Amino acid sequence: MVDRGASALSLPDDWPAHPDPILALNRMGSFDWDLDTGLFHMDAQAHEVFDLRPDEYDGYPTTLAVRVPRAESHRLDTLVAQAMKDGSENYGTYFRIRCRDGSLRWTHTQGYIRRDESGRPRRIIGIVRDATQELGDIEARREQAAQDEARRRQTNVVQLTTAALAHARTVDDVIDVLKDTHGLTHLGATSLVMGLVEAGRIRLIAEGPKGSFVPGTRVTRIDESYPMSEVVRTLSPRFIESPEEFAERYPLLWPHITGLDITSAAYLPLIAEARPIGAMGLLYSDRRGFSPEDRNVLIALGSSIAQSLMRAMLYEQDKDLATGLQQAMLPRTIPSVPGADVAVRYRSASLGRDIGGDWYDLIPLPGGRVGAVIGDVQGHDTHAAAVMGQLRIVLRAYAAEGHTPATVMARASVFLHELDTDRFATCLYAEADLSTGVVQVVRAGHIDPLVRRPDGSCRRVPLEGGLPLGLSAEFGRLAYPVATLELDPGHTLMLCTDGLVEQPGADLDDGMRTLTALVAAGPDDVRDLADCLIDVAEERGGDDDVALLLLRRRGLDTPRSGGRLQQHVAPGDPEALSEARHMIRAAVTAWGARDRADEIELVADELITNALMHTEGSAVVTLRALTGSDRRLRVEVEDASSALPRRREAGESGVSGRGLLLVDLLADVWGVEARGGGKCVWCEFVVPERS
Repeated sequence: MVDRGASALSLPDDWPAHPDPILALNRMGSFDWDLDTGLFHMDAQAHEVFDLRPDEYDGYPTTLAVRVPRAESHRLDTLVAQAMKDGSENYGTYFRIRCRDGSLRWTHTQGYIRRDESGRPRRIIGIVRDATQELGDIEARREQAAQDEARRRQTNVVQLTTAALAHARTVDDVIDVLKDTHGLTHLGATSLVMGLVEAGRIRLIAEGPKGSFVPGTRVTRIDESYPMSEVVRTLSPRFIESPEEFAERYPLLWPHITGLDITSAAYLPLIAEARPIGAMGLLYSDRRGFSPEDRNVLIALGSSIAQSLMRAMLYEQDKDLATGLQQAMLPRTIPSVPGADVAVRYRSASLGRDIGGDWYDLIPLPGGRVGAVIGDVQGHDTHAAAVMGQLRIVLRAYAAEGHTPATVMARASVFLHELDTDRFATCLYAEADLSTGVVQVVRAGHIDPLVRRPDGSCRRVPLEGGLPLGLSAEFGRLAYPVATLELDPGHTLMLCTDGLVEQPGADLDDGMRTLTALVAAGPDDVRDLADCLIDVAEERGGDDDVALLLLRRRGLDTPRSGGRLQQHVAPGDPEALSEARHMIRAAVTAWGARDRADEIELVADELITNALMHTEGSAVVTLRALTGSDRRLRVEVEDASSALPRRREAGESGVSGRGLLLVDLLADVWGVEARGGGKCVWCEFVVPERS
């Protein structure tokens, strides 16, 4: 220790016979070193510091070697020489001397270098004093500081571990935190064991390092002679302070761990909600014994771990409950659909009971048709999942009853509105005739579908939609527009929830463009494509669930009959009439009757117009493909009036009365059927077989 900040020192004129009284009062001796003669004069107090009698000292520094050890003397000479060489005015340092009785004690010296006009050192005057007590106090403070630092580090480990455990959701997360190199190893633990109490036994859930497992301890009884069993029975920690104590107290366990060089161990009960949920053991190979501070830190650590384990166990229970509920609400199996390849996927981003209301469904319908549903109930809780399950059931029931897609959606909205809930749901329902590829789609506040072509290109299909289910009934806007699209062989229809689209910092359109690019770049097989998209959702994370349904139409080996399409047309709704015309032309073309498309569309338009004009109600248009001795297309227009139509002759300037004349002229056969309180006007067209 060197101190170059010593102040200048002046000696009295009659020194050393009369030393400075202030120095003497502070038990400091003084010296005067004449560098020209080499004489090192000391006063009486300095002799006492060096434990020398006056007759034992001849005035030369070399004589002090009897008291100053060689290493200390060399260090002092080097220090003084350097101070004189670099122009310093003073120096100071601590050094040890060996007393008469052989003991060592610390001494402190300060010297002031006096130089002549040329700067040459001529004289050094200074002081020496006993510094044993001073350095002893410093050392004691240093040891205390070291102990405080050790306690601070241990406390810090507890705080850091507790902070890390706060983010642990599962039991495995808790174990990972404890095994992490920044965790308990800071406490010096060589090995870790942990077990949970289950049905009167302790099941080991963690041990380390690899190779430290003791055979026969995977599951142990609480009444066995093992340390973890003992702390669970007594609810008290056990601190084992030596190998001898370990071998004596636990003779069953000790022979199996001698290879780990264990010198001490701490076993802690893990107590939560006033009951033991498990136990933990920390084994050390470089320490013996535990101070009171060590024990307090480890007990606090055990308490923190117990709380985290209990929280993780409750989380896993809630997670299992929520996942089971959600899986019970989703379809157990997806039916095989002739003429199509189907893939469905579901990714849950739930936390505990915070599950979502996303769902998918595939509904087999008469006539070779299939209904595809995707939806999302507002909220992330068990109530959302319960509402989702009910909606899925009623949508399936309405579709199976033969209602049009628009009617299915409207009735589902009324159902949700009448439930005792404040939730709404977005939904998309697509009814596909796989023999023709004609798909009718209704959208209730949901995102648009995508269609992927066989060449890998993909496009978003913008659809005019209605309000979400529940809201449309509340605001009286139940008329859902129906869009018709054609799904050629090899085309894939993709329906998904917004969890696959929404990204932080990006709007919906950007998300749809990104998704479209992902689908286009994905594999051809629908199952592989579904897996690829779910993997992307997993990488992104997020707090929303993802439901996904892919339906790829494949070519049929033989033509199929029995296809049916239906459209609801409300009075005063020109868009619905236009959509019905589009549906009919698309279906007729898809069914291989392009040559008669104009005739069929014209006749259907006349029948729809008559129903709207003469009944002042809505009309339901149904288009069917029939087979028998020949292949025919049948158009049915149903209304709620029981009055039968009659054919009238129109004058030369008449603008009405020609409807049934056109039907009679263009259709191969037509007729009228009573339907409950209303009627159905139908007509059939013979069309050639498809090549």
